[in-house]
Amino acid sequence: MLLTQQSELLDRVPAVQTAGPRPPRRSSRSTARRLLALGWILPAVVVLAVFVYLPLAQNLGFSTLEWDIYSGSQEFIGAENYQRLVADPIFWSSLWNNVLYAVVSLAFQVFGAIVLAAIIESIRQDRWRRGLRAIYFVPSAISLTVAGLLFYFIYEPNLGMLNHALEAVGLGAWAQPWLGQESTAMISIIAMSQWQGFGYSTLLFAVAIQRIPSELYEAAAIDGIGAVRRFFTITLPLVREMTGLMIIVTISGAFQVFNEVMVMTSGGPNNSTQVLGTWLYRNGFVRNDFGYAAAIATVIFVITLGIALVQLWINRRRRVEW
Repeated sequence: MLLTQQSELLDRVPAVQTAGPRPPRRSSRSTARRLLALGWILPAVVVLAVFVYLPLAQNLGFSTLEWDIYSGSQEFIGAENYQRLVADPIFWSSLWNNVLYAVVSLAFQVFGAIVLAAIIESIRQDRWRRGLRAIYFVPSAISLTVAGLLFYFIYEPNLGMLNHALEAVGLGAWAQPWLGQESTAMISIIAMSQWQGFGYSTLLFAVAIQRIPSELYEAAAIDGIGAVRRFFTITLPLVREMTGLMIIVTISGAFQVFNEVMVMTSGGPNNSTQVLGTWLYRNGFVRNDFGYAAAIATVIFVITLGIALVQLWINRRRRVEW
C-alpha cells in the first residue's frame, strides 16, 4: 500500500516539473508591459517630432536659403545669412538688449524674488501671507499687451503719470520722454517687464520655501542664528532646484521677448530697442527676407539651448556634491 502511494507521488513530481517553465512567462509579461508603455509614450513622441523637432530642422534648412515667400522663389546660399548676421550692427545691438534684459531679469525675477518670498513666508499671520502673495501675483495675470499699453501711457511725456509724479515730489528735472529717446527706452521696457513678472517668480519661490521643514528654522533660531544667516544657510541651499529652473526659464524668456517691445516702441527709436525677436519679425514679415529671419531664429535657439544645458549640468553637479 505504501509502495503504491510513493510510486504515485513520484509519478506526479515530473509532471509538476514539466508543467511549463516560468521564466518565459515572466519575459513575455515584461515585454507586454514595455510595449504597453511604449504605446502610451509614442503619441507624445510623435507630437514632439512633428511640432517641435521637425520645425527646428526645417528652420535650419530655411536659414541657408534666400527665400521670397510671396513669389515662392528660393535659392541656396549656404552660410551667407550667418555671415550677414556677423556684419549686422543691429543684430549685435539686439543681442545686447536681450543680454541686458536677461541680466536685469535674473537680478529681480530670480534673486530678488527669493528674498521677497523669504520675507513673506517669515510672516507669522497666515492671512497676511496669503494677502501679500495675491497682491504680488496680480500683475502676472495681466496680459502682456495690456501691460505694455498701460505703461505706454504711464511713460507718456506730457500726460503720463511718471513725469507728473516726479514733478509732484520736486524732481521735475528728471522728467523726460522715456520711450522717445535712445538712452532710456530699453530700460523703460525692461522695468515694465519686471513689474509684471516679479510676482509670479515670488509665488513659485514661496511654494518652494513652504516645502522646507520648519524644524530646521526652529533649531536655527534656538541656536541663536539670525534671519539673514538662516536665509543663506537654510533657505538658499534648499530651494536651489527651483532656483536653477527659474534661471533657465528667465533667461529663455529674455531671449524670446517680443510683445513688450512691439507694443511700446516697435523697436524704435532708431532701432535702439530692437531685440532678436523683433528684428526677426522685421526681416521676415516686413522686409520679406525669410532666410535671414530663419538664421536669427537659429541663433536664438542655439543660445537658449546652450544656456539651458549649462544650467542643467551645473545643477546635476551640485546635486552629486550635495
